[in-house]
Amino acid sequence: MKLPIITLAGALNLPASTIERWIRQGRIPIQRSGTSGTEVIFSHAALEKWAATHNLPFSLTGDQAEDLLPETLESLVSAMQRGKVCHRVAGDDAAAVLRSAVDRIDFLSEEIREELFEKLMEREQLASTGIGNGIAIPHPRDPLSRPPETPVITTCFLEKPINFNAIDDQPVSVFFILISPTVKHHLHLLSRLSYCIRDKAFVSFLNQHPDAAALHSRIAEFEKQLDDL
Repeated sequence: MKLPIITLAGALNLPASTIERWIRQGRIPIQRSGTSGTEVIFSHAALEKWAATHNLPFSLTGDQAEDLLPETLESLVSAMQRGKVCHRVAGDDAAAVLRSAVDRIDFLSEEIREELFEKLMEREQLASTGIGNGIAIPHPRDPLSRPPETPVITTCFLEKPINFNAIDDQPVSVFFILISPTVKHHLHLLSRLSYCIRDKAFVSFLNQHPDAAALHSRIAEFEKQLDDL
């Protein structure tokens, strides 16, 4: 069901501004919808369980609850499989490692890679994408001029930890470059990726710099857990 954010905020007894912030941060299991991005789509069971876990009230009218259905979008693991897993990405600062990483994304043209790098830097200058625990999720604020037809996530393990001005002031050692054709796809995948990296065991797993097969297998396990909620 498409639901205005103001209605969801009321169901959780929270300000709409808080819901908007949590959506941007990937802290709540929903997807945006609508041309203005002011509607959300979510699984009633998933949101109810999430609210209970966070000791939040959650109450919708009977008609709204009966109509709630999850929307099928791109899976996280398929987006990661279309991307690359890059090890030993070199650089002494955020700009340098982003430059090195973007240069390895050879499924994009040189022109689009340059546009991607510029957009990633613009996003970092606005606010760091370092979300804590040594992880960052660099991404353009807006879709590329010629984005891939389907979302792509490139995983980058750095040669050495780099200061990213992360929210916890910890250096970043792994980041995921998220490229989506639409804002809707972006928020969907950001939410699913955020679910994975909130798990301490998964963060420890990332610190081992696993190969692509092991990483994708672990992501698939998390997605199954998420879909079963």
